[in-house]
Amino acid sequence: MNKVYPDAKSALEGILKDGMMIMSGGFGLCGIPETLSDAIRDSGVKNLTFISNNAGVDGIGLSRLLETRQIKKMISSYVGENKLFAQQYLAGELELEFNPQGTLAERIRAGGAGIPAFFTKTGVGTLIAEGKEVREFDGEKYLMERSLFGDIAIVHAWMGDTAGNLVYRKTARNFNPMMATAAKITVAEVEHLVPAGQIDPDHIHTPGIFVKRIVQVGTAKKHIEFRTTRPRTAQAATGVEV
Repeated sequence: MNKVYPDAKSALEGILKDGMMIMSGGFGLCGIPETLSDAIRDSGVKNLTFISNNAGVDGIGLSRLLETRQIKKMISSYVGENKLFAQQYLAGELELEFNPQGTLAERIRAGGAGIPAFFTKTGVGTLIAEGKEVREFDGEKYLMERSLFGDIAIVHAWMGDTAGNLVYRKTARNFNPMMATAAKITVAEVEHLVPAGQIDPDHIHTPGIFVKRIVQVGTAKKHIEFRTTRPRTAQAATGVEV
């Protein structure tokens, strides 16, 4: 079975449709499947629900699908760097299911593990608990959270092989590995593609059995989410005292 596709458009061909629930890996702007999310935008599908830690920043990542109004709902844990996200939500144009970050991660992990629900202390007694079952275990109250499982997962890996085995690099090993297990079809974009057998089995983070399609996208753009600098002195700039 050939899993390798020539480009992102062909890797998504035949599996996209309106109203889908899509897992999208990444944390901030690190490890986001930007090429695949742009291809989803270009496909024109709409009324999408995205499960993602955030929606990128204005003009980058999933925010580009907010611009085209293709996303109807976000299931996220952080929205603070995206003005468009906030504007659409406050205007009632975008649904938001807000999660504590650890809860979101566990909902995804549980979905990939075939666990339909779990109990956590996080959120008990807060707005997060509204409408959810609360049980007591050993004298403590716990909140029941349902797992998440998508129609499609799109992930970004540093390296992959033709069998679909994936290796993530540093902070990009965030939501990507668990999302790769928690969807009917996982499509991976990789910076470096090698023949099957070239990756040390001990270094594989996502086994190829979870990955149905793969596309090589080259070295990823290294976006900076929030740039903080201070003015350089003349000495710092030239190395010469003035």
